[in-house]
Order: sequence, then structure tokens, then C-alpha cells
Amino acid sequence: MNITQKIKVELANLKKKGAEYADARFYPSRETESITFLQGNLKECRSSATTGIGVRVLYNGAWGFASSSLTENLPALFGSAFENAVAASNRLSFPVKLANRKPITAEYSSPRRIDPFDISVSEKLDFLRKIDKKLEHNIVAQRISYVTSDKQKIIFIDTDGSHIEKNICDTFAGMKVIGVEKNGNSQERSYELGGDGFGTRGWEALVSGDKFPENADRIVDELSQILVAESAPKDTRSVILLPGIMFLQTHEVIGHALELDRILGYELSYAGGSFVRLEDFGKLRYGSDKLTVRADGTLPNSPGSYGYDDDGVECQDTVLIDKGILKNAITSRQTIVEANEKAGEKIFEKAGGCARASNFNRIPLERMTNINIDPGNDGSLNDIITSTESGIVLDGARSWSIGSNREQFHFANEIGWLVKDGEKGEVVKNPTYSSDTLPFWRSLSAVGDKSTAELVYVPNCGKGLPSQQMYLGHLIPVCKFDNVKTGE
Repeated sequence: MNITQKIKVELANLKKKGAEYADARFYPSRETESITFLQGNLKECRSSATTGIGVRVLYNGAWGFASSSLTENLPALFGSAFENAVAASNRLSFPVKLANRKPITAEYSSPRRIDPFDISVSEKLDFLRKIDKKLEHNIVAQRISYVTSDKQKIIFIDTDGSHIEKNICDTFAGMKVIGVEKNGNSQERSYELGGDGFGTRGWEALVSGDKFPENADRIVDELSQILVAESAPKDTRSVILLPGIMFLQTHEVIGHALELDRILGYELSYAGGSFVRLEDFGKLRYGSDKLTVRADGTLPNSPGSYGYDDDGVECQDTVLIDKGILKNAITSRQTIVEANEKAGEKIFEKAGGCARASNFNRIPLERMTNINIDPGNDGSLNDIITSTESGIVLDGARSWSIGSNREQFHFANEIGWLVKDGEKGEVVKNPTYSSDTLPFWRSLSAVGDKSTAELVYVPNCGKGLPSQQMYLGHLIPVCKFDNVKTGE
């Protein structure tokens, strides 16, 4: 009897013991590798390989969970998960119920041409050395470059009869240069590997063409301009956000704010809740009519595309905000039932396929897929600049501060370019902008076309206790917002 057959036997035994539902996520293998260069020297070259299994059991309205990197004693592991559920059922605040869904038998593989784990370490080191050489310059006090690869095989089996096998591979890379001004303050410019959402995400995503190396030259040149630039003025003006900061704007005050577990009052002990209320869906004007946002797990190639979630629900393309009006949330089988019952009406029709765990030893939570903004009809970046009387173009995130319920924010950027009378002018340093969330999105006055959109990879979205780092993406165009406080 192979291990998947043994898992099915143990799941059947849980049903006999009284479990309402149970599932198992078996990781036959997970490989990770991280290589980092600092100042031309190898700082880190680390790899790992793990295997393990996580088991969830629903008993009398309560979850129990157990996990192990060992698979020799499955009865004990499954029994421990069941016992945890029984214990938890005596301390319920709201009984867990799961939305119905049909059992699925399926396979999913993320698109790739070259497995990064088939590339030798020496070849990867040579690649990063070349990048490091391009970053080396007399104005650069510190330079950093890295490549990280992750390959997972996951088998999901549940008591409803689902059996899903996934093979997912991701490649992340980035670089940063730091310089020091005459007054001793530091400035930085960075670049992270991204895409367009429609290619592949193996090793070829990094080495195909000159996209990554060309950005090395660009960020050094822009750092040289920042180091001699004047400070960004304190003002109220239009801000034009490039994808390198627009992704984070979307991530923090749309993505996290629309996670349904936060809206229901969970996650309050870690990064806060949400200002959104259940009664807001279908009514709240979140932004201007130029704003359409979707949670699109069906995008062909992104770290936020994974085929099926850890509830056994197929990934979907869900419109969250339609022409400025709040329509839906980032949901799971559990939270939509709880939300509909608490609201006393059917707000959510079906689970959004957004329940994910970062590894076999973590429980699934509501997590972002690809939280994207639809491109608009306001043309290219140059078109948007030309239509701007007084503004600033911003890129790169240096720091950010978010209200405890995502109701306000403050972002500091790596670089800015002043705009006056439709012309892009000089570089300014230390640009910042801030606003309350809803007035900001309602001030959205221009959304760039497809030519301005970029898929930004996010390899480090944190949530949950114990903490889970999740992969996702944002396909984001250039956007302009009016009457925004800057330089504060």
C-alpha cells in the first residue's frame, strides 16, 4: 500500500470516529535554494529539502491540526489531529461550517521550461557575479543581489473524495544599490524580477533576454541622480505611481483589507484587521469608477497562481471592486458561511479559492492570489504625465506605515520625478505620500493602458501566528491620484 492509499485509509477512519470533514496535504518533496552576493562576495549559498504531511480535522464545529515531517506512523498523526479537534470543540466561539463544493480529481503544474534545480550552483554564481559587476560603481557604497528558487510537490486528499496533485516552481531574484550623500544619509535603488503574467517561471524567467541585467545599469544611474537631488517638496499634488510602488499600495490597502478573515475580526493580533464591514459589500464606493480590482488565481504565470487552494477549491478570477464599488472579498469555504450567517443574508455566493498554507506544518488561511488592477484607457505613462499640471512620479518602496485597520497609510519612496505643466522634470530624493484609504482610491483620475502594466512578484507576504510567508503577484498599471499630500 503506497502512502496516498494509507492517507485515504486514515481519512476514512476519522470519519468513522465522528469527524465531519478532514483533509491531508502531503509534501513528497520541497526544495529551496537561496544565493546572495554582497559587495562582490558570496554571502549566502543555502539549500534545503523537506518532506512532510499536515492533517486538518473538523469535529463538532472545531478544527484540529497536526503535522509531521515523518510519515512512518500515520495513525498517530491523524489521531493527534482528531484529538486536537475534540479539545477545541469545547472552546468554540463560532462553529465552523464549510461551503459545499464538488469533489475534484485534478493535477496542476506551474509553467516552466528550465527547472532551476537543474542549473548548477556554479552557473548561478557566475550569473550573479556578472550582475554584481554591473552594480559596481564609485557611487555605490553597498550592492546586493540574490536568486531564490522553490520547487514543491503537494498532494491534497480529503474525506469528500478530492485528490489533487500540484507541482509548483518559482524563481525570485533582485538587486539593490545603496549610496551615501555628503551629509552621511543613505539612499537606495532596487529592482525585483517580475513578468507579464503570461510567460513561464523557471530559470528562463531570469536569464531570457537582457531584462534583468539592463535594470542593473538603470538603478545605478538613478542612484547617482538621487544622491545629488533636492528633497521632494512638501505639497498637495497629483501622484503618479509606477508598478514598483503601485503594487504595494494595492497589496496593503486593498489586498489585506479585503481578506474576509480580517473583516470577521480574526488576525487582529498580527498586522491588524480591516475597516471594511459586511454591510459594505455591494454598496461601498471604494474608489473612483476607474478602479476595477480582481483576485485572479487563473493568471497563467505568477507566484499567485497555484491551480487549486488548500480547501480543494479551483482558483478563480473574482472581481473584488467593480468600477469603484466593493463587490467581493478574498474568501475560503469556512469564512463565507460564517459571514453570510452573521450578515443574515447571502453576501458571498461561493468560496474564492484563497485558502493557502505556506507549508505542510501550517494551517490554511485566507491569502491573496494575484490582486490585479485592470488596465485603463488613459494611455501610456507619457500620456498621463502630459495631462498632469502639478504632480510627482514615484517608484520603489523604502518604508511604509499602515493603519491598524488599513484605514490610512504613509509610504516613503526610493525616487521621485517632479511633473510641471505636463513635463517630467528633475529627480527628487526622499519622496513620500500619505492619505486616508477611501479618499485616496476615490481620487484615482487616470489608469494606464496595458503598455504600462507589470506583474510584480511578492515572495514575502506575512500573515498568521505562527507566521507564514506566502508567494503572490500583482499585475498593476501606472495609476494617477489627485490632491495627495506629499513630502510629509
